[in-house]
Amino acid sequence: MQQQSAMQEEVARAVEVLRQGGIILYPTDTVWGLGCDATNAEAVAKIYALKRSENKKSMLVLCASADMVVRYVDRAPGIAYEVMELATKPLTLILPGAAGVAANLIPEEGTLGVRVPDHEFCRRLLRALGRPLVSTSANISGTETPVGLQDVAREIVDGVDFVVNPRFEGKPTRKASSIMAFGEGGEVKIIRD
Repeated sequence: MQQQSAMQEEVARAVEVLRQGGIILYPTDTVWGLGCDATNAEAVAKIYALKRSENKKSMLVLCASADMVVRYVDRAPGIAYEVMELATKPLTLILPGAAGVAANLIPEEGTLGVRVPDHEFCRRLLRALGRPLVSTSANISGTETPVGLQDVAREIVDGVDFVVNPRFEGKPTRKASSIMAFGEGGEVKIIRD
């Protein structure tokens, strides 16, 4: 019980920072990520500055459920949602028709990378925030992806507004998710297995 209420308090603190346009360093079901409210362009710009990269393809969003995904992607084929529901390991889908997120998050193709994490802290955070959360590896662009909080560079830790307590890490896979891209007509391309 104590762990649950501690988690709720941590979620509430993180959500407050996110709502104020701040950026957080947080655990996911894969690796530690940098996050912000995906609808806040200023917050997204802060993450690009911290990572020293403007690579929109390195940024994806976490959603609480497929229902949330539908609100931010308007041209995804139905098969994409079936694949999302059936995934047995962390899977990011690149979907066409990004809508309702910060413009500086959307690459020229108009796609959005989305993932529904299998992670209690992330799910609670997403439900409390009520919007997608940016998720990108917690590293300076071009450096190795840190798997645990202890591997995150001091510059990144010092550059965020809130670091989630590592006790809520759960059991991450410690490797990046698989990535599949879907076209409007249901075409599928595996980008990272």
